Amino acid sequence: MKPLADCRLYTFVDTAYLHGRASELVAQQLCDGGSDLIQLRAKYFAPEEIRQMAEKLLPVTKRANIGLVINDHLEIAREVGAEFCHLGQEDFFDSGRRHCSEVRSQKPEVRFGLSTHAPEQAQRALAAGADYIAIGPVFATGTKPDAKSVTLDYVRWAAANVTAPWFAIGGINLENLGDVLAAGAMRVCVVSAILNAPDIAKACAEFRKRLA
Repeated sequence: MKPLADCRLYTFVDTAYLHGRASELVAQQLCDGGSDLIQLRAKYFAPEEIRQMAEKLLPVTKRANIGLVINDHLEIAREVGAEFCHLGQEDFFDSGRRHCSEVRSQKPEVRFGLSTHAPEQAQRALAAGADYIAIGPVFATGTKPDAKSVTLDYVRWAAANVTAPWFAIGGINLENLGDVLAAGAMRVCVVSAILNAPDIAKACAEFRKRLA
């Protein structure tokens, strides 16, 4: 897969937006559309169900040379051989972890992304050795309806202060993408604007074109 620094479009196989479609078929469409990273997010699913889904996605992403990210479940990421695990601040730090090196040395190696919602959280995540961080939610989003928008101000702060790879996330669509890029983002995570599109691959390709 391409280096994180070269990744621009981070997409999702989110079970809340599958609408009856097979997860591996959605993943293939995301690959066809030009995704650089794909996260499996399956809130409220049992770990065994998530593992089985991840095992179906991994051959798809491997063929496309795209990194697979498992949300929340480090052991599943390690078991199936996914390249990344994404955790919330509370999932990482409240579980007693202080630095990614504590688990990164275990084989197979899994790289980490951490969610952040404020500058101090970004600094803490980077000090802990996160391979990338997520900046958001920039706008109100149905994926996390209770989360307060961090606005474009946080994007501007990240552009000025964060040198590690970071992705703007939360309510990003083709209508507001220009504002996000103007605020300094080079990488974005997109969920519903792609998964709710009539043609997932075409929607991905349009984001890819705009990000270029």
